[in-house]
Amino acid sequence: MTADLFAPLELRGIEIPNRVMVSPMCQYSCEGRDGLPTDWHHTHLVSRAVGGAGLVMTEATAVEARGRITPHDLGIWSDTHADALAEITASIRENGSVPGIQLAHAGRKASKTRPWEGSDPLTGDEGWETVAPSAVPWPYEDGETAVRELSIEDIDGVIQSFVAAAERAREAGFGVAEIHAAHGYLLHEFLSPVTNHREDDYGGDFEGRTRLLREIAREIRAVWPDENPLFVRISATDWLDDRESWTVEDSIRLADDLAPLGVDLIDVSAGGVHPDQHIPSTGPGYQERYARRIKQESSEDVAVGAVGGITTAEQADALIRNGRGDLAIVGREHLRDPYFALHAARELDRLDADGIEIPIQYDRAF
Repeated sequence: MTADLFAPLELRGIEIPNRVMVSPMCQYSCEGRDGLPTDWHHTHLVSRAVGGAGLVMTEATAVEARGRITPHDLGIWSDTHADALAEITASIRENGSVPGIQLAHAGRKASKTRPWEGSDPLTGDEGWETVAPSAVPWPYEDGETAVRELSIEDIDGVIQSFVAAAERAREAGFGVAEIHAAHGYLLHEFLSPVTNHREDDYGGDFEGRTRLLREIAREIRAVWPDENPLFVRISATDWLDDRESWTVEDSIRLADDLAPLGVDLIDVSAGGVHPDQHIPSTGPGYQERYARRIKQESSEDVAVGAVGGITTAEQADALIRNGRGDLAIVGREHLRDPYFALHAARELDRLDADGIEIPIQYDRAF
């Protein structure tokens, strides 16, 4: 039988009740600089579980303090963070969804103000040292800020930070972990020749530039429960056709390398490594083509999630029915409508299907 938007998705020992995933979306709402979740995070995430999404993913959650984009980003670099996040995962589960966490490091795009404050580099005591595979700073309109090239010892520390974060995520009750290797952040910076100019084992050719991500995936899989899926979010292309950069063909090859390491799903986004990127289109489902190519051309049996411009029930359902992806990853539409999945079920006449439950308190509205 052809899967549809409300068919369960089984990955390892986890059953995601439907194919709607809440995309990781930074909220920039931690108070102070401690990276701890607030009432805002609890409400934001749990309301999407109440709204029927099968998988609710946190925002990019920093594996170390210097890996935050802004001082207001969520973190999981201590047991205190894990304990606070455990309250949220419990609530997500109680409302019928699987809780997921995106493990992230911002690299050279760290130490900035929030988007509504300009996304400008922080100065003085407000900021912190940024790191990258090479000393290639992010090109701001008003100039550049210093960035330090990671040493081999530093890279070992980054790997251990990701592994420790995964262990804390396990203890906090997350059912899915996702490694963030997209949007110009640290792991994407290693993948792309635009930002990786290293001449050691972590640079140069495809094998060298993908080494760090492969090592992190392997090490996380060793501590992440066998029954729990591991995702990786990638930028399928740098959208920089006029220079040597990361391409869709590279992404297909990377998917083939990650699957044997225990990666269960490739979350396919695009861009973010350089402001000169050229986005060919921002229409409905504008990044689905990349997910489709990875799903169809990968030689490995790895699931694929598509994100970007998914705004309607019909569009999300067609993505699954036509085999272009295994998860419809919905971002901004979930900001506009926390109950996107329930509304989609009504539009697709699936409210009576198995596994779709309207909260009894809201039943009279559906």
